Amino acid sequence: MDAKLQGYIDKLNSLNFKEMYEGDFFLTWDKTDDEIEAVFTVADALRYMRENNISTKVFESGLGISIFRDNSTRTRFSFASACNLLGLEVQDLDEKKSQIAHGETVRETANMISFMADVIGIRDDMYIGKGHKYQQDVVDAVTEGFKDGVLEQKPTLVNLQCDIDHPTQCMADMLHIIHEFGGVENLKGKKLAMTWAYSPSYGKPLSVPQGVIGLMTRFGMDVVLAHPEGYDVMPEVEEIAKANAAKTGGSFKKVNSMEEAFKDADIVYPKSWAPFAAMEKRTDLYGKGDFDGIDKLEKELLAQNAEHKDWCCTEELMSKTKDGKALYLHCLPADINNVSCVDGEVEDTVFDRYRVPLYKEASFKPYIIAAMIFLAKEKDPQAVLKALEERGVSRHFN
Repeated sequence: MDAKLQGYIDKLNSLNFKEMYEGDFFLTWDKTDDEIEAVFTVADALRYMRENNISTKVFESGLGISIFRDNSTRTRFSFASACNLLGLEVQDLDEKKSQIAHGETVRETANMISFMADVIGIRDDMYIGKGHKYQQDVVDAVTEGFKDGVLEQKPTLVNLQCDIDHPTQCMADMLHIIHEFGGVENLKGKKLAMTWAYSPSYGKPLSVPQGVIGLMTRFGMDVVLAHPEGYDVMPEVEEIAKANAAKTGGSFKKVNSMEEAFKDADIVYPKSWAPFAAMEKRTDLYGKGDFDGIDKLEKELLAQNAEHKDWCCTEELMSKTKDGKALYLHCLPADINNVSCVDGEVEDTVFDRYRVPLYKEASFKPYIIAAMIFLAKEKDPQAVLKALEERGVSRHFN
């Protein structure tokens, strides 16, 4: 057997991830360290196999249902790529073309789309207290449908971003970091700055910064959350980050200075987000149908953002990082000065210098999603990986 692929299998043999079988992937902090490591390992194995022209199709038929309640490029195509990699066909649920507008319930919709579905990917990130709950409601509905004999299988759910966490993004970011630094063992003591940055738009979700501090603190790193006063994230996620840091020997702290966060940082992640309190207010206004109130809030938040245009990832700030060479991360698309906007999150020269690493960072996401599906659907992933190699089917006939 291929030695590298055997190494991935050996790694999986050392981990306990049995609970992932027939499970769902909601939040990274719901998963054990071994389960997180299993996702990384399977993602690397699947990528290695594809790059070496080994087919990883474990399904001959079946659907991957995608539900995007917010716009998406990378995550939408990453989910489609992941499903295709495993042999599933993707079908988007366009709620505007469904019967949801006619009063169809979540329970009914979830069952009607799941007769031959093996996975459902959902992105619902705009409204505090809504996205994660909607994902849970879908899982409850298909679980009930499976138990009642309506569905022949229970589709697994993959959180493609909710109001709390963005696990596929943050785990792709983390796997990128692991590869860039040569292994998990090299991350302890590294400083990561998750900082707010100015954007000429408002209402960007909290799930990326929350996902970053909720995941990166599990690896013994010194994680700094930086934002102007008033741009707080959910307090319960901060508590998770503190607990993770205490457990792993790292640290977690908050500062109100971008310069302080960047000083001697090994990794920087400047990204805009809306204040938690404002997102709560926005959700309440939408619930009441108060569109005048929403317009007023938007103007207030844009004006508030404009007071912090100096929160930008500049060449000067990058020079203050470790040896002036910190790894720059972004979930994309970034608000780039003089490119996509006049003033934004990052100077054009900084972004252009890190463009290739950023694209490589994004390239891990399809494999992370595929690994989440694989571990939920295969009772013995190690045996399946071995069987795929032994089967010897080429992905591309050449």
